[in-house]
Amino acid sequence: MTEKIRVLLIDDHPLFRKGVGQIISDDSSFEIVGEAASGQEGIDLALEVKPDLVLLDLNMKGMDGLETLRRFKETDLDAHYVVLTVSDAEENLLEALRIGADGYLLKDMEPEDLRNYLLKAAVGVTVLQDSMTEILKKAFIDPQHKVSADEVNLTVRENEILECLAEGMNNKTIARKLDIRDTTVKVHIKNILRKLNLTSRLEAVVWKHHQDGR
Repeated sequence: MTEKIRVLLIDDHPLFRKGVGQIISDDSSFEIVGEAASGQEGIDLALEVKPDLVLLDLNMKGMDGLETLRRFKETDLDAHYVVLTVSDAEENLLEALRIGADGYLLKDMEPEDLRNYLLKAAVGVTVLQDSMTEILKKAFIDPQHKVSADEVNLTVRENEILECLAEGMNNKTIARKLDIRDTTVKVHIKNILRKLNLTSRLEAVVWKHHQDGR
């Protein structure tokens, strides 16, 4: 990637913002284009500086991170959104992903791991730490009503798309990789969910990881 990834930090702790900003800036692939101490300030600043990647905390005074994320998704910003938090609560993880977060990371991770995750998020890969993936498995896998791989008759294309989903790709990235339309990807995902007796792409991802023994 020739151009730097433009990052906006939203966290109500100034020392943490400075620290994370320094960690990210140690990689020449990134450029910190702004910092904000609240959700609304972050949204206003993002509309001005047009970041590629927004890194936001959940627990902020006033408008929390989840509501901030909802507001962001209502804008026309072409950005990826990654939650960086201390909360490993299942409900926060699931709600963030349902709203449209492109990643969910914990603040106790190693600096190098954070940079690597953000590089992936910047190109459209959904990023989760291993511990978060385990939480998803526990939340979604219910053997009583989930079908097994032997019971599913997915087409070759459906299997390709399911593999892409498991790798964290969004619809646009899948469409580019497989050289098909976004709308075609949506149709295939709908068929996959019907065949697997699932209701969301998150469940499909967890089902795939479970079948592969990841």
